[in-house]
Amino acid sequence: MADELSFASVVELGRRLRAKKISATELAEHFLDRLERLGTTFGAVVTVTRGRALAEAAAADRDIARGRWRGPLHGIPYGVKDLLAAAGYPTTWGAAPYDNQLFAEDATVVARLKAAGAVLVAKLAMVELAGGMGYNQANASITGPGRTPWNPDYWSGGSSSGPGAAVAAGLVPFAIGSETSGSIVTPAAYSGVTGLRPTYGLVSRHGAMALSWTMDKLGPMGRSAADCALVLAAIAGKDSNDPSSVERFFRVPPALRPRRKLRIGILKNADQGIQPEVAKNFRDALSVLKDVITVTENVELPDLPYGVVGGTIIAVEGASAFDDLVDSGRVAQLTAPEDRIGGYAALAIPARDYVRALRLRRPMGKALDGFLKQFDAVATPTRNTVASPVDKPFREAWPGVVTGGANIIGPANVVGVPSLSVPNGFGVQSLPTGLCFTARAFEEATLVQLGRLYQARTDWHKRQPVVTA
Repeated sequence: MADELSFASVVELGRRLRAKKISATELAEHFLDRLERLGTTFGAVVTVTRGRALAEAAAADRDIARGRWRGPLHGIPYGVKDLLAAAGYPTTWGAAPYDNQLFAEDATVVARLKAAGAVLVAKLAMVELAGGMGYNQANASITGPGRTPWNPDYWSGGSSSGPGAAVAAGLVPFAIGSETSGSIVTPAAYSGVTGLRPTYGLVSRHGAMALSWTMDKLGPMGRSAADCALVLAAIAGKDSNDPSSVERFFRVPPALRPRRKLRIGILKNADQGIQPEVAKNFRDALSVLKDVITVTENVELPDLPYGVVGGTIIAVEGASAFDDLVDSGRVAQLTAPEDRIGGYAALAIPARDYVRALRLRRPMGKALDGFLKQFDAVATPTRNTVASPVDKPFREAWPGVVTGGANIIGPANVVGVPSLSVPNGFGVQSLPTGLCFTARAFEEATLVQLGRLYQARTDWHKRQPVVTA
């Protein structure tokens, strides 16, 4: 029964709650115990919110007993990356200078999940300051490296390392991560879970740490595309406290076979010059969908300087977001040596370069939208390798292995379009690999449909690592 609960989907746990086979309080206690017992093993947890969790679970039980069912997340435990405020609990941003930081109110995402009846059980670990200072090692966090439960000698991925590890280890049914340039889809791939990065502006960031105001996005990480869809439906929508949020909602699409074959573009060199196991799993995954997709090979992104533009924007906006840290010298308290000096380098970027990057972004968005509208989605391996060892700098992780690949993570984040990563097998050291679909802005429903189709035909998302105390 315990293992069934630990790795059950949101949908399955909801069925148990509705059938009164378990109470919300019993469910919360189960995951609280796992978090307290196993959280540090995987570098996944900053704070277990036991008091709040039991109060919210008790409220859910009272509502359910009275027939006041709030929806599919009612009574479901979850965790949030520790850059989201939860009233009365520390929000450390993964960084020593902020280890005692408290906020008086919940972030909008946390408030919306509470309104949906979900139960907050933990603040989850992250790379310090979401990686904004240029870290080059898995250890860049006050909680140490996040470890993938499939092989704890390897990284769970950044900067949402805690959400990735916690979902994979069965410590929470779902979690909220953030992405500026890969921090949802990367830990999803490295940890063997599903991650959905929404369109920029679809989910409010009020109450979340800012790294890059014009690129940050919040999104769900869970056991399946179906679970991520349920969470996104609860947290999406306009928020008057976040001017960048948009007047759009997300509704979970019906799980139907598509009326026509879905058009999938494959980037040129997407599976060339990468780890062979990653390449094989990518092609095997596409073959699973061959009766419902039409593939166009060797498509090429518009030739634009996505990396330079994204890097400039993140560096300048990050330096501005943490100027007090840099100016006060407290940046020296950060864990990673690179992070202690990264903020100073960003200060040297001329204002004209930042403005040029912002101006280039508009034609980039138009060009990439024109490219994406030819397809229902573009498919790539989520990452070109499996996870990095926790004891090596990233540049030394897989020397001589990766010479190619064509990835869409950077371009997609620069212009703010959505992606979904689903687990699609295992590579070297029995580490998970991921399949990524990317679509036009606000086409999350198409991504969820593709994820559901794939996961209805495979069981990679149901595989469980061996987790022991």
